[in-house]
Amino acid sequence: MQTKGRSRNFTYTDWILTETQFDPDQLHSKETVFTIGNGYLGTKGSFEEGYPHALPATFINGVYDDVPVVYTELANCPDWLPLVVIVNGDRFRLDQGEILHYERKLDLRYGLLSRYLCWRSPSGNTIDIHFERFASLADRHVLAQRCHLTPVDFDGLIEVQGSINGYPENQGFNHWEGLDQGKTDQGIWLQRRTRHSRIELGMGVSMKISGAEASLQVSTAPGYPTLSTTYLAKSQQTVTVEKIVTVFTSRETETPVSAAREKLAHLPDYATLLKANEQAWDEVWQQSDILIEGDSKAAFAVRYNLFQLLIAGSRHDDRVSIPAKTLSGFGYRGHIFWDTEIFMLPFFLFTQPAIARNLLSYRWHTLPGAKRKADHYGYKGAMFAWESAETGDEVTPRWALGNDFYGEDVRIWCRDREIHINADIPYAAWNYWQATGDDDWMQQRGAEIILDAAIFWGSRVEFNSELQRYEIRGVIGVDEYHEFVHNNAFTNRMAQWHLEKAIAVYNWLAHKFPERATELEEKLKLTPQERSHWQDIIAKILFLHDPLTELIEQFEGFFQSEDINLADYEGRDRSMQAILGIEKTNKYQVIKQPDILMLLYLMRESADFPYNEKALQTNWDYYAPRTDITYGSSLGPAVHAILASDLGKSTEAYQVFIQALMVDLEDNRGNTSDGIHGATAGGVWQAVIFGFGGIQLTENGPVAKPHLPDGWTRLKFKLHWQGLWHEFDLHQGLGMGHGALGMGHGAWGMGHGNKERREQGDKGKMEITNAQFPIPNPQSLMPNAQCPMPNIKGFIFDLDGVLTDTAELHYQAWQKLADEEVIPFNQQANEALRGISRRASLMHIIGDRPYSEAQIEEMMERKNGYYVELIQHMTSKDLLPGAIALLDELRQAGIKIGIGSASKNAQTVIERLGIADKIDAIADGYSVEQPKPAPDLFLYAAKQLGIEPAQSVVVEDAAAGVEAAIAAGMWAVGLGPAERVGAAHVVYPSLEGVKWADLRAKLSNIARQKHSGTSN
Repeated sequence: MQTKGRSRNFTYTDWILTETQFDPDQLHSKETVFTIGNGYLGTKGSFEEGYPHALPATFINGVYDDVPVVYTELANCPDWLPLVVIVNGDRFRLDQGEILHYERKLDLRYGLLSRYLCWRSPSGNTIDIHFERFASLADRHVLAQRCHLTPVDFDGLIEVQGSINGYPENQGFNHWEGLDQGKTDQGIWLQRRTRHSRIELGMGVSMKISGAEASLQVSTAPGYPTLSTTYLAKSQQTVTVEKIVTVFTSRETETPVSAAREKLAHLPDYATLLKANEQAWDEVWQQSDILIEGDSKAAFAVRYNLFQLLIAGSRHDDRVSIPAKTLSGFGYRGHIFWDTEIFMLPFFLFTQPAIARNLLSYRWHTLPGAKRKADHYGYKGAMFAWESAETGDEVTPRWALGNDFYGEDVRIWCRDREIHINADIPYAAWNYWQATGDDDWMQQRGAEIILDAAIFWGSRVEFNSELQRYEIRGVIGVDEYHEFVHNNAFTNRMAQWHLEKAIAVYNWLAHKFPERATELEEKLKLTPQERSHWQDIIAKILFLHDPLTELIEQFEGFFQSEDINLADYEGRDRSMQAILGIEKTNKYQVIKQPDILMLLYLMRESADFPYNEKALQTNWDYYAPRTDITYGSSLGPAVHAILASDLGKSTEAYQVFIQALMVDLEDNRGNTSDGIHGATAGGVWQAVIFGFGGIQLTENGPVAKPHLPDGWTRLKFKLHWQGLWHEFDLHQGLGMGHGALGMGHGAWGMGHGNKERREQGDKGKMEITNAQFPIPNPQSLMPNAQCPMPNIKGFIFDLDGVLTDTAELHYQAWQKLADEEVIPFNQQANEALRGISRRASLMHIIGDRPYSEAQIEEMMERKNGYYVELIQHMTSKDLLPGAIALLDELRQAGIKIGIGSASKNAQTVIERLGIADKIDAIADGYSVEQPKPAPDLFLYAAKQLGIEPAQSVVVEDAAAGVEAAIAAGMWAVGLGPAERVGAAHVVYPSLEGVKWADLRAKLSNIARQKHSGTSN
């Protein structure tokens, strides 16, 4: 189904945004909307051929350079897009000739931007042109373009020029100085360096033409190296041009030009790169996708907002964060605000926790800048910058320079007064720890963030001896319409909360990691007297709150300010501050964005003071009507949507949700040209999950109490909590639900997070040790001495060679790779690969041949690409004989069924085979660090199924798998020849004819014999 976008010439399907008509008036906002990226860089959706007054931009995260007034900004990097087409002397441009057909598509599924045109040149030649581009998610340093050219009604000369524009500008300012450029056998390269920060950049470009006889020429005009080709085009014949770009900076390597040239020399063709990119996106969406049925507009737009977050979050670099406008625009100069930790980070925390860890580690790296700011203002500890960049020093402009030559510059006070960020960042760090149990990160980095920032509050509060209360005076709260207030409730309560958690973290550190606690005590000068001071502040901080009504005063004197009726300003198209002016707005009870309500939202999950249902209702009734939710701040609508859902105001919740959802797609604030509203995108995810999904985090895992909007018939998503995946499948009219681990049978199966099993490292895998899963001795295979019948509650099946013959597909993929690398390999050699991981298989194949780690990674990805292509053709017909009959028999007997496969494509295979509804849990190549023959994979599967190892039967066709099952203390059923699986308790040639009753009898007999042996 397609939905028409409001006045934007857009149609939406589930995954694809299509622009049906080009509107020059929307040039800059559409450049933002069609941004692509991969977490390392973002490229705006400018046209390959250029357009008058266009603002093409590519931002590489962390590449900042000095600039007047705003201190530093993300530098617009050399433009890799230029691809010029000249048709019989007429240069293709949308402002010349005639556009007979136009479509631009953004495929969110694979981060692929394409444009389809039929263009008639000024000379009357008609040509079909299809552009395509992507920034590879599989390799952050690779960018790719493709262009298909098909003359419609002429034969003639066509010239194509592929270039790098080494003169990018940040709205008139060029940050780059030229160093060198040149050509190689592969193409051309460019070397640039930022003028002040001295960051070096290297780019390499290759170009290939197919479908016509043509050669490439190289032009090395200073700062604009170009590859060009001219060929004789024939009517109705398509010629394809592929342009591959590599990019590195000195932030990753000392020799970025060499790195770019080296990578370019070893890259496969466009089609192979595209497949790798698609596979990488498949893996990301498996964790992060949200499925909505019944509302096609929301179904697409939610994915669009998630896509914009996914292409901004760094997967490899923990020294960068996500700017407020992501990597998509010049707005806010690429500076980082609290937007990242409070609005964007929860999405990553619950779907891509390794990225969440990187985002928070950025704040640890920038602690020196935060300490310099505190020292500048005369405070102790770390005082985080309101706007941060590379070093963490404050980069909020001191003045806003207006366009009026005779107007006065406006002082920006946020840098001095908006200090709630000093608790917002520790709030995010604490929640990361709670969600992941990542003790290593907390003791190494998180504790220092929380403690150093807490020291700041100890020096920032003032004691009022008359009130016997601590105050925080002279601040800006979340509501920035009031620029100098005392005892802002949000700031005071968040500071109090922060100190509470700082004490808890210190006590935990002193108990679990005493050496680290001592190290931080010395480094931060953290004394017992300081911690005692924190306790006193917690007990005595001023909080303006009526315990009878639960009404909270936003700041001291707010209730005495002049009231306002926002309904009197209905029909406005700008903020209340723009209408009233800064000074007058300060005097009214008008709020830029949720402040008290934001506090209640942040305290909602843990039900911390002052949150309770009465407080929410009371403060909603007072503050919501006074909030400039339409034009005040883009951060507000999503928060209102969540709280309105809690209050049962479903119509209002959906209205403000749509306002947040479409902020960029419909440009409803008129500033999309500045870049994507990253905080709003994160707020959209929170509104869907915590608002409409009603997710609450309990000791037993996430629980759903859904409030689905009218029309939504289904809401499906996954959450990562305490090292486990919880899948929710919510339907209209159903009540409370629990996350189902693995694949499950629906939304209502209970799933428990295991606090003893934590996600380890950046790879997003869980490490399982025998201490956490004790391996039983043979006698524990029996339930008790009196009853030797095995108490079997679950089966764990390997995939390859057990349920389906993917082993043959793996063999074909390995064979193709081996042939390409000229390595001897055959079916017999493939037998040694049964049951072991992709890396272990590759190392077995290459033996002692010298390959770099990068080459090994590339070969693993290449093989996986071949395999993924093969499994796309699988159907239920590929199930091995006997598989479906046994699965059905086990289900009827109430036996739980899990998959234990080393493959990283297990879920795709299961879906292709059509057995997803028969599987309760999956343990695959992403689940654990140690592959078979270690027992970890099967132990993980049993834990997902909620059963003990001794209650589990593993069905395997590989010796390594049988060994792993036995090591895990499980029953092992081997399929295949005895010389391969003879160590199993029971051996069958295949599943054909295997009956649960017969197998149970065999296992009982074995248990009886063992029992008899031990009794004697």
